[in-house]
Amino acid sequence: MYDQYDALIFDMDGTLVDSGQLHEFAWSKTLEKYGIPVDRLLMRSLAGVPTKGTIEILLEKFNVSVDATLDEMNDFKEKLVHENMHKYVKPTALIEIAKKYHGVKPMAIGTGAYTQEATTILQLCGLDFYVTAIVGADQVQNPKPAPDTFLRCAELLGIAPEKCVVFEDSKLGLQAAELAGMAGIDVLLVHAIENDYFL
Repeated sequence: MYDQYDALIFDMDGTLVDSGQLHEFAWSKTLEKYGIPVDRLLMRSLAGVPTKGTIEILLEKFNVSVDATLDEMNDFKEKLVHENMHKYVKPTALIEIAKKYHGVKPMAIGTGAYTQEATTILQLCGLDFYVTAIVGADQVQNPKPAPDTFLRCAELLGIAPEKCVVFEDSKLGLQAAELAGMAGIDVLLVHAIENDYFL
């Protein structure tokens, strides 16, 4: 099905990894701790935005002033993710595509998560074996919907952007793929994979 492409790039959360409940749990606890309202629809629309960016958007949207710094809130949420990831994460059905093309085409992860977190989650899911590059939010100047993440993936794989296909579950991610000049696959539409994040 994807034979015409030279490389495959996967978003992680909600795409190659079922982690929606992990992040919903961590965010719910974080927002509760700092007195920030939980708007489920807004949270879902921000899937793929790095933690600090999400917090900034929420603080502005709800006009909330918090005693903690952005770094403190980020660290609190990330700590919850690390402490609880083993309870929640598992591969999605896209593992079959990763298996099919393993050793045939180079594959990368382009994620809004931080690289260390992504690496640990992929290891827990047994998916690190399939990918040759992991590009997290900490590796790029501008996260999704900017194309930087996927362009960096292509660069690390040594493949021209137009020869890459990106698998994504979010509008922001699909926008980033388009801006990178890559084909974008909406995994909900094409593979019936739904991210159970603030549904």
